[in-house]
Amino acid sequence: MYTITSGAKQKVVPHIPNTTFKVNYQIVHAIPGRIRFRVPLLALDQSYALRLENLLNNETHVTKVRINRNAGSIAIHYRPTQNNLIPSLPQLIQDATCSLAIEHHHHHHGEDGFKVPAFATLMALLKLAFPIPTALVASTVAVAALPVFKRAMASITHQRKLNIDCLDFLAIVLTSFQGNLLAPALLMTLHEVGDTIRERTAKVSDEGTSDLLESLGSFAWVEVNGEKLRVLATSVQPGDKVVVYPGEQIPVDGKILSGEALIDQQKLTGESMPVVRSVGEYVYASTLVREGTISINAERVGSDTRAGASIRLIQQAPVYDTRMVNHAAQIADKTIVPALILAGIVFAATRNPVRAASILTLDFMTGIRVSLPTCYLAALKHATRHGVLIRSGRALEKLAQVDTLVFDKTGTLTQGNIEVIGIETVPNGISPQRLLELAAAAEQRLTHPVAQAIMRYATQQDVRILPRGKWNYEIGLGVEAFIEHTHVLVGSARWMERNDINVSVNSSSIYDSRMYVAVNGEFQGAIVYTDPLRLESSEVIRKLQDKYGMSVHLLTGDNKHRAIAVASNLGIPLQNVYAEAFPEQKAEIIRNLHSQGKTVAFTGDGINDSAALAYADVSISFGNASQVARETADVVLMENNLENLLEAIAIAQETKQVINQNIGLAVIPNLAALGLAATVGIHPLVATTVHNGSAIAAGLNGLRPLMHKDRAVVM
Repeated sequence: MYTITSGAKQKVVPHIPNTTFKVNYQIVHAIPGRIRFRVPLLALDQSYALRLENLLNNETHVTKVRINRNAGSIAIHYRPTQNNLIPSLPQLIQDATCSLAIEHHHHHHGEDGFKVPAFATLMALLKLAFPIPTALVASTVAVAALPVFKRAMASITHQRKLNIDCLDFLAIVLTSFQGNLLAPALLMTLHEVGDTIRERTAKVSDEGTSDLLESLGSFAWVEVNGEKLRVLATSVQPGDKVVVYPGEQIPVDGKILSGEALIDQQKLTGESMPVVRSVGEYVYASTLVREGTISINAERVGSDTRAGASIRLIQQAPVYDTRMVNHAAQIADKTIVPALILAGIVFAATRNPVRAASILTLDFMTGIRVSLPTCYLAALKHATRHGVLIRSGRALEKLAQVDTLVFDKTGTLTQGNIEVIGIETVPNGISPQRLLELAAAAEQRLTHPVAQAIMRYATQQDVRILPRGKWNYEIGLGVEAFIEHTHVLVGSARWMERNDINVSVNSSSIYDSRMYVAVNGEFQGAIVYTDPLRLESSEVIRKLQDKYGMSVHLLTGDNKHRAIAVASNLGIPLQNVYAEAFPEQKAEIIRNLHSQGKTVAFTGDGINDSAALAYADVSISFGNASQVARETADVVLMENNLENLLEAIAIAQETKQVINQNIGLAVIPNLAALGLAATVGIHPLVATTVHNGSAIAAGLNGLRPLMHKDRAVVM
């Protein structure tokens, strides 16, 4: 009997009868009514994913199927009474491979697909030197051509169209009948090489995406009859009373029943400054309690929470075939009918089958099929050497087309940590040095990020930290302390008001934030702090706008004042600034830009960005970003430096130029030969030489990205 226990990671599975090749899979988790498998093949093969989805939807007990190809995972919802369904699921995962040969598709057996044509080529070459029977060579060519024939027939019967396989098969048959067995064998070998390389440009993902909800917190304290129980976050029910202590992540969305806390929402909203929340106010899962203890009435749990909704958005985002576009197939679709018509006209005019055949054997496709994937693979390797991980051929193609770049603010354009940038004092008051000394003494050992920034600044300025006497800290307002018999207040304008202190300061910038300081009841000045820009941000934005002519947008969960300040500093047009945006709004803004016909790249680093990352044409993140953002991204800047983004765009655009040259190298010689074949006629061997020669030239040109000297980035 096959049993499933909740939360287990891997199971013994029932014996599976041997199929053409075995699909690897594992069970990620299972609860009655839902089971999630990891099937790496899903990430590699779109046609397999479609077949598996169809097979599962035909099962009467299955209620819902959700495939996440980027993660190589599939979640299946079923009627839990029907446990007899479970043993059949692994079988369906295998069965979905049965029609593999019918479709023009990824050669998972890559090497096997390559071995037969390679052997046929070897036999044809040996025949030139040794007396090998023609029938033997012809039969190896026929065996190699069988998959091409099957795919061509499938295209004609199922899709009712002539595709690249039909053209290939025609060329194989015609050249073979002319007694030239080397040409078709070589043709098939080169095609296999190109297709195998093209598969290698599919998305490479870490194994960490199994269940992103796991990243939202692992346990919770639930209060039942006055007792606190530690339970799995996933087992909290709506209506439970959840207690969260300092330093812990909030596991649910809900209203505060008691207590007050300073909450860091950066992971969810991108807001760099923590906020104070008290009784009756709403708090969200995945945010962090910095100070204070609160009890919450759980309203939304798990994937219903706001953070869970971000992850649901990712799972619903469009899933692309991550391989580079099959340019050869696109060109073949356009040229096959004209080629057939031309061959028919030439045959009617000359009654010469050889001349008609040489038109059909002139092959634009081989050069494109071999050189373009090679070029992409070379470019992906080249990017890695520059500290940029580009996950797929498709991402590289899209990156070259991007015309709109959307940046998250906190941690992407800014450093994401608070820094003191100056001290303002009142005329005839205490010195800036003394102000810092008293403030640092009052703020010592507090966990508030501004308090920590003041302590770092004091250390840099070599200020001695004085002992702190009696003190009192009010969450989100400020601290009151006695330092060497001096009464010191440090905190917000509200804190000063509450203590009847009149704040008057010549503010140099309304956008930087301030911590006010009063000594013995007298206002003495302020400590100015900010979330500083990354050092490279302004130069990178300038280049994107001036050199690459891109439209740059700023998208943040932070408040409007700070968003506008950053945009003004960086020269981003203010009409392109979107502030106070929650994850679902970020995804919506990306979709709107899409619908205006733009190719959009989005750069971000938190859970709050992951939905927008999933909807962008190209998503860009950092090596030190949150796990969810890293997993969702197509391009990862491993050195956590925005300058690498310019590198990535330069590499993508250079690759695009090489691709266009390659298409020219593959097409022009063949077009010239086609003209000759149609008019004066050329020998099939000359035709073969032209197209194989052009294929090899294009293939070598495709390796150019690897030949690059690593140039220094000019900033």
